[in-house]
Amino acid sequence: MALHTEETIGAYFARVAAADPRREFVVYPDRDLRWTYAQFEARVDRLAKGLLAVGIGRGDHLGIWARNVPDWLTFMFATAKIGVVLVTVNPVYKSHELAYVMKQSAMKALCIIDAFRDVDYVEIVRELVPESLTQARGRLVSERFPALRSLIYLGPEKHRGMYTVPELLLLGDHSDDAAFTAATSAVAGGDVVNMQYTSGTTGFPKGVMLTHRNILNNGFYIGERQKLGADDRVCLPVPLFHCFGCVLGVLATLTHGATLVMIEAFDPLLVLAAVQKERATALYGVPTMFIAELAHPMFTMFDLTSLRTGIMAGSPCPVETMRQVIDQMHAREMTICYGLTEASPVFMQTSTDDTLERKCETVGTVHPEVEVRVVDPRTGADCPANVPGEFCCRGYNVMKGYYDMPEATAAVIDDDGWLHSGDLGTVDDDGYYRITGRIKDMIIRGGENIYPREIEEFLYTMPGIEDAQVVGVPDAKYGEVVGAFVRRSAAADIGESDVQEFARARLARYKAPKHVFFVEEFPLTASGKVQKYKLRELAQRLVDAQKDTVPEATEAAAATAVTEAVELGEAAGDGEAPHEGRAQ
Repeated sequence: MALHTEETIGAYFARVAAADPRREFVVYPDRDLRWTYAQFEARVDRLAKGLLAVGIGRGDHLGIWARNVPDWLTFMFATAKIGVVLVTVNPVYKSHELAYVMKQSAMKALCIIDAFRDVDYVEIVRELVPESLTQARGRLVSERFPALRSLIYLGPEKHRGMYTVPELLLLGDHSDDAAFTAATSAVAGGDVVNMQYTSGTTGFPKGVMLTHRNILNNGFYIGERQKLGADDRVCLPVPLFHCFGCVLGVLATLTHGATLVMIEAFDPLLVLAAVQKERATALYGVPTMFIAELAHPMFTMFDLTSLRTGIMAGSPCPVETMRQVIDQMHAREMTICYGLTEASPVFMQTSTDDTLERKCETVGTVHPEVEVRVVDPRTGADCPANVPGEFCCRGYNVMKGYYDMPEATAAVIDDDGWLHSGDLGTVDDDGYYRITGRIKDMIIRGGENIYPREIEEFLYTMPGIEDAQVVGVPDAKYGEVVGAFVRRSAAADIGESDVQEFARARLARYKAPKHVFFVEEFPLTASGKVQKYKLRELAQRLVDAQKDTVPEATEAAAATAVTEAVELGEAAGDGEAPHEGRAQ
């Protein structure tokens, strides 16, 4: 089914709310918080009027730095209604990353919570904007951030120099409707509504400008592939700052008049409890989330029979994990997505009735209204079926550009409007696409091209391996060789030589891992994706250490190093260049 709407997100929401005002739109099971479509729209309109009252309006950039608290969603829709651009900030950022985004985005207002994990948001804001302790609210003049005028606290507590949400809602109650009506009527479908930061080859994050047209239509087609309807209840444990949460989750749900079952921060037990309590029919997550849910010691205590569909994305899905999700979690119509933030983000997705093999071995077929090419990255020529090339797409979904970075925009969107993904893959005769790797991730060993995903999928077949990530390791003789970071299954007794022998017996020898590192966890971004650049750095350090270390000590060093990387990597967000934030 084709939709293609030029409506704004605010106008679309108003239409859906009017059609079924008493249907639940947002549910937070652990808080027992429930908003119907009508209740939520009323709160959104009050907040939008409050923002206008304090001088935040069309074209301004408002940042939100928070976990998935309820009013994250209120701000998402309130800003969309009045033409304010919502700048989503990774909740695990610390002062350096936050300062960069605040300045580069020309942020006029910043909304924060108190803290998340080991990050004290209030303390960091005071450090960056000490003027907030002495200057009037809404009239900040910051030497470091010249565009900044307001700070907003997402809660009732009062902090000097910051507005609170209750205050903004009260201001909205006493504001003239004329300004609100004028603001909403001035917003157009082609206006930028959302800006998300994604790292690039330079190492500096870029603000991806996404329009109402981009993400509202994309949300609709994502929901169509899941066959969502008004009776569906979508459990969303992924972060809202990322496209996975706010587009695949929120807008796919909205465009089908369904209900969001929200999780503030991922916890496998909370997810299982929410699915049972709310009779969720769809569940989202990256593979590591599903693995954690399946492995939870209380898993069998929960009734998950209400599940039907959902999305598994962010990284390749192991066949066995998908099989367990279908058989043990009852999500027989689970789908796989592929895309990148710059593409709004999804442009390929499997269908509910695709086979298990296609759900695990492919990223599905192309969404409606999008063109896709597979091109030779050296020549730009189209590749034949089953020949790897770079995925490029063109259509309504391509971003407006990187904020204030015209050269970076021109580097990824060519003169004919094709967005170059940086990902390598193939398309078969039936129109199903497969990811083989990324241009940057491809390992070249003595002139032989090796795609990490192929090795990872193979390693999943070895008994005793629960998960594996493959990276290139510098080598004096071959230039690069294969390095594998492996998580053992519970009670598995396998070592480096076991993995190498298993691979050598079944793969071309040059593809077998020369180095195997056993770890308990991988360094992940806030959205749950493995940070391969961290693994590449660790692999080099560990190989250097192996020269003077016994194997047992090296294995312990690997576990310690990865733990350090996990702790450090949480602050790096989605820092894998280029075009990080991809949905597959």
